[in-house]
Amino acid sequence: MSLNHFTSQIILPPAKAGEHIVLEADNVSKSYQEGSGAVLHILKGVNLTIRSSETIAIVGASGCGKSTLLHILGGLDQPTEGHVLIDNQDFATMSETVRCRVRNKYLGFIYQFHHLLPEFTALENVAMPMFIRGSSIKKAVQRARLLLEKVGMVGRLDHKPPELSGGERQRTAIARALCAEPKCILADEPTGNLDPATAEQVVDVIFKLNRDYHTSLVVVTHDMDLANKMDSIYTIEDGHLTKIK
Repeated sequence: MSLNHFTSQIILPPAKAGEHIVLEADNVSKSYQEGSGAVLHILKGVNLTIRSSETIAIVGASGCGKSTLLHILGGLDQPTEGHVLIDNQDFATMSETVRCRVRNKYLGFIYQFHHLLPEFTALENVAMPMFIRGSSIKKAVQRARLLLEKVGMVGRLDHKPPELSGGERQRTAIARALCAEPKCILADEPTGNLDPATAEQVVDVIFKLNRDYHTSLVVVTHDMDLANKMDSIYTIEDGHLTKIK
């Protein structure tokens, strides 16, 4: 029986939307000590609750701490004070090994630059998170193929990143972020490196997948057109996170 037959049989029912809290920042602060000895306060007492299927934009001036907050929410950086809870588990109590496993299970990441592995095909890149999780090759490939088809990459699955356009690479990165069925996607300027027409197409894909799978979405962006499509908008000023929509 062919792989295409198996793929055609896959049905991925969307999760039910609800008020389940996926990710939460509790009084998070972040500071750095500069070479002069002065302390630079990037984030000050940030509180943020992200619920299932919710879409949130974080805006603000360059250098205000948007990406820092996203990295802390994703367990890629640790707060100086406060806690980040993912599915009611505190990142601070985890070893690095457990933290990596939890990130792989609950979170997907999309960056301005796609960070695809150039020696692997689009299909292999998308399947990688499931390989890391320990899924069978067949299951990982089935899931990756379906998601690539959903983001409009039919006919491009066996192409490597250098053979893909910028928009196709970002679509592949979006599919990769969703492959392990995360509860929340954290996206850092996902359209910042794309021309306006391609950016609009990529945004449409992101929102379609959000609707299909009820995956929460937190996007750091300078694009207010994109931000205004979100359920909520927050801004960071002087280290403080404030809701403006």
